[in-house]
Amino acid sequence: MKAILLVSHGSRSSTTKEEVAALVETLRKRVKADIFEFAFLELESPSIPEGIDMCAAKGADQIIVLLNFLNSGRHVDTDIPAIVHEAKNKYPRVRFFITTPVGQHAQIADLFADLIHHV
Repeated sequence: MKAILLVSHGSRSSTTKEEVAALVETLRKRVKADIFEFAFLELESPSIPEGIDMCAAKGADQIIVLLNFLNSGRHVDTDIPAIVHEAKNKYPRVRFFITTPVGQHAQIADLFADLIHHV
């Protein structure tokens, strides 16, 4: 079973978790996957390890860690891969994939242009 785990940084803002949950619901309608969960690197729960545990408990044999981060940096390049590496040891039968950050997507300039045009 394929799981999508949307991973965001986390925030002290009360609306962040609501926004991430809403994004997951939108993705659920557009992407074929058996399991959809979200998790946060810090400041909010569930944590990334907890999100991975939830996916595994639901029977995931493939987990796509969908990075809700704009650019590369310590979290994207080091912290999250280290967490996923630990999860691979915990769940050796689960295949893990980590997406690139959103800012590396070919259509990011189109998205920003659209935002500019709607100001």
